[in-house]
Amino acid sequence: INVVFRAVHSIKGGAGAFGLEALVRFAHRYETVLDEVRAGRMVVSGGALKVFFQAADHLSDLVKISCDGAALPDAETQTLLGLLDGFLGSEVKADNDERDIEFQPMGIALDLGFYDDGEPEIDEPEHAALPTLDQPVHAARQTFLIEFMPAAGFFETGNEAALLLRNLSALGDATVVLDTDQLPEFANISPVVPHLCWQISLKTNGSRDDILSVFDFVEGLCKLDVSQSQDDATLQPEPAPLVTPAAVNTTASEKKQPNAALAKSVVRVDLDRIERLVNLVGELVINQAMLSQSLEQSGLSPHSDAMNGLEEFQRLTRDIQDSVMMIRAQPVKSLFQRMSRIIREASSAINKEVRFHTIGEGTEVDKTVIERLADPLTHMIRNAVDHGLEGADARVAAGKSPQGNVSLSAAHRSGRVVIEVSDDGAGINRPKVLQIAIDKGLIPAETNLSDAEIDNLLFLQGFSTASVVSDLSGRGVGMDVVRTAIQALGGRITISSTPGEGTVFSISLPLTLAVLDGMVIEVAGQTLVLPLNLVVETLTLTDQDVEMVSPDRFVIKVRSGFVPVFDLGAALGYRKPMKTFENAVILIIAREDESQSALIIDNIVDQRQVVIKGLDEGFYRAPGIAAATILGDGQIALIVDPADIIDAMVSEVVSLRNLIDLGVPA
Repeated sequence: INVVFRAVHSIKGGAGAFGLEALVRFAHRYETVLDEVRAGRMVVSGGALKVFFQAADHLSDLVKISCDGAALPDAETQTLLGLLDGFLGSEVKADNDERDIEFQPMGIALDLGFYDDGEPEIDEPEHAALPTLDQPVHAARQTFLIEFMPAAGFFETGNEAALLLRNLSALGDATVVLDTDQLPEFANISPVVPHLCWQISLKTNGSRDDILSVFDFVEGLCKLDVSQSQDDATLQPEPAPLVTPAAVNTTASEKKQPNAALAKSVVRVDLDRIERLVNLVGELVINQAMLSQSLEQSGLSPHSDAMNGLEEFQRLTRDIQDSVMMIRAQPVKSLFQRMSRIIREASSAINKEVRFHTIGEGTEVDKTVIERLADPLTHMIRNAVDHGLEGADARVAAGKSPQGNVSLSAAHRSGRVVIEVSDDGAGINRPKVLQIAIDKGLIPAETNLSDAEIDNLLFLQGFSTASVVSDLSGRGVGMDVVRTAIQALGGRITISSTPGEGTVFSISLPLTLAVLDGMVIEVAGQTLVLPLNLVVETLTLTDQDVEMVSPDRFVIKVRSGFVPVFDLGAALGYRKPMKTFENAVILIIAREDESQSALIIDNIVDQRQVVIKGLDEGFYRAPGIAAATILGDGQIALIVDPADIIDAMVSEVVSLRNLIDLGVPA
């Protein structure tokens, strides 16, 4: 609430400076309601939150309209002002109306006088509405020592040291000492470089975070040190080093680190430059692979200086690649926060009470992945609210709370990032889904499908379970678009649902869209690349290791269990299915749901880093083909997605089985 209050207050002050009266009046009324919340005189309800969101949107619209010089939406403004006034008592309303008329923008006084003891004399403008921080009644009073020195750019952005010092004084009893030791001779003074430093001893009931919040708007524009004192001794001024711009870029999060020895510098870099660096690193990886292959084919001893140097070069290339990928990586927090608003709007549209939970907001993913995940996640979140959760009456009848729950989580698993959207609703109504698919002619009426196969019908184009077209659903543009978007990112999506308990949609994505650790293999004379993190182990088979469970299904026994076998060459159309498995090489593939499958290949060639090259949109999107890469000898190899291949083969087997059940000759 304090953060929102300060933001609205700043907008009001800026609007007043430019004479934007309508914007000032609305921001002031919104600020007054927020102040009631801050003071504990108003309890925030679901209805109040809805109005606050509407007010925030309208405030944003007013700012944009004021910038463009367009006509203001007076009717909508009056409606929202009426809603905001509904949260205020009669006395507050009357006082609020009076202050609306009296409010004037606060001028900036550049002349700072000083008392005899060296403290700055601060004149308080009559109408300055500065925020105050509520202090806990029983908090222990403690003393903080604060050193504050503006840096270059502090005054250029309209900041004023006197106002910050006054805000500090509002937290408790402050003793301020001005340190002028760094002040140069008058002839050498630069008007754009600050030279003054203030040292403050503050006795307060507040916390360190309360002090840091005073300086929220000058992050990176000052040097700030906050430490706690054990006594109330008078603060003596100490010389402060001259601060250069390179030494003051300290973020708020870093200031709150108690043991941070040095402030970190932050550099803003254009995204195009980072993309160019990523591409160059990709070319470096390719050239390193080419050099490695050339030296290996030259017949040099593995212990020669050239081979030792090559090993060091490979290690350095890997470190560079990891460092560049870290530059592109961003936490998913910003994306998850956007979904909170989607939940609120969707639940309000259909009158459902929903609580939103987020887990793993700090999980880092490639920036491109985050940008392209927004639309798929938006659709899935709306589906969870509209289709997944029951109404309040149905939930109570089922022994649940009337308020539904939707969770959005992210985590790293086996070199990939897994994002899950789950709800505690009724689960997928599989008989209904199956009947809809039959009625729409998507599958034959006599089709016999397993639960997992019925769940996957949701991804068929044009499929929708909504009986009425609404703002949220019912137009037949649904999960097929979501799956297409996920597959375009080199990922896949799966469904897990339990009747009466809820549904989980799981998205598995690569951590980066640039480089991966791959296993280079051969199948029917073709060179392919598999993501190494999916391979659990490798085996060499004999015919006795394979058992046939049906004319088109085979399994092998791996220790205590059986694993289904799939011929990769046959799946990709490179050859006909193998008739003998003697000396065949098997890769055991692990999937996100912890199930395992076995892929038959011909040979394992190498293990190396490969640069991912996306396929042009003009290419046919074949199942199981995720991207391509360039090998060390200049050869192009396809990067395959084993899970997608296995799903496609299972679907073919199911379709064939259904045709046989219908009496069609195989």
